[in-house]
Amino acid sequence: MSEAVTRLAAVVAADLAPPPESIDAARWAQPFVWRDPATLPPRRWLYKPHLIRGFVSLTVSPGGVGKSTLTLCEALALASGRSLLGVMPAERTRVWCWNGEDPTEEIERRIQAAMMHHQLRPADLEGWLFTGSGRDADLVVAEQDRFGVAVAAPVVDALIQFIGDNQIGAVVIDPFVSSHRVAENDNGAIDRVAKTWARIANATGCAVELVHHTRKTGGADVSVEDGRGASALLAAARHARTLRTMNEQEADSLGVERIDRPAYVRIDGGKANLSPPATAAVWFRLANVHLPNGDYVQAASHWTPPDPFEGVTTADLLRVQNAIKAGRGEAGEGWRANVQTGDAWVGHAIALALGLDVGRPREAARVRELLRTWLVSGALVKAERSINAKGKTAPFVEVGRWAEL
Repeated sequence: MSEAVTRLAAVVAADLAPPPESIDAARWAQPFVWRDPATLPPRRWLYKPHLIRGFVSLTVSPGGVGKSTLTLCEALALASGRSLLGVMPAERTRVWCWNGEDPTEEIERRIQAAMMHHQLRPADLEGWLFTGSGRDADLVVAEQDRFGVAVAAPVVDALIQFIGDNQIGAVVIDPFVSSHRVAENDNGAIDRVAKTWARIANATGCAVELVHHTRKTGGADVSVEDGRGASALLAAARHARTLRTMNEQEADSLGVERIDRPAYVRIDGGKANLSPPATAAVWFRLANVHLPNGDYVQAASHWTPPDPFEGVTTADLLRVQNAIKAGRGEAGEGWRANVQTGDAWVGHAIALALGLDVGRPREAARVRELLRTWLVSGALVKAERSINAKGKTAPFVEVGRWAEL
């Protein structure tokens, strides 16, 4: 029997399905019964705030940013029960990482590099980490043809069985597009695939991480809505995040050399325009690891922006205020707010009072952040002053509320 005839027979069989009265509607709706909220089971976080048992999570970024490197390192953190990137897993659990693009040996290189960088021993992972490559075997949970979308029930059942038998707590599918053969822009089709992964998560109690590429954004910052294809994937995720490399403005504000900034990757949850400033954002660094075989492989490394106020006391602020009040030069001219005013910029007064050198990018960035914070707090204020006989004005920085020892 041809495929077309087989599918036509299935359609006819569906039309001859049991009448509505024979369907139990109770599986769709049940009466609400109140119970004490204190008795509700809490959410089963694995890697807060991203991975949670029974749900799908989504990581979205352009290619080459480091999403595979990050998710693999997070998997090693879960498998070893250690905080490798500044987040302590809620529990140690078995993890399965399936990569649909890279061969098995490349996956192994990345694992070995991460183990070397984070000083993990074989015993930390053996029995806790599973890997798989799409080069060796396809993993396709749904396909689409002119008749519609068909979920591969045997594949889904086998996945549920495998995850359950091995007590796997987290599954990483990288990339999501390799796990299906449906049209990426078809919302209905992608909804079916995403909810199939959600059903697997729910049936097994594991957390499922789907790694996804963004569409082209012309260099603009990405948000979770920029994931390639249909929006149904985002709708099915319990938590979504984006990755992007550090931009030039952030490099300047954090004291990172511009040539090094591609190695620093920012993690944002939700929409990028609602994210915290660079100093409060979550970052990781791509570290180059030299394997004994001669290969260089990147590993994700924990990185926290330097705290500009580390070691700065109230007495330091008072010294800065006195330096600003004294003015510059013998005439005691005021200090300008604009960083482009050369030696007249107030940052020079701050650096002199604190023993810093604005000629060094990292120290200049620290001075800028100190100035920004003290302006917000009111310890320093901006004031317009006349700068020539024609009445032209410019912003200067003056002492606001004096520091008290």
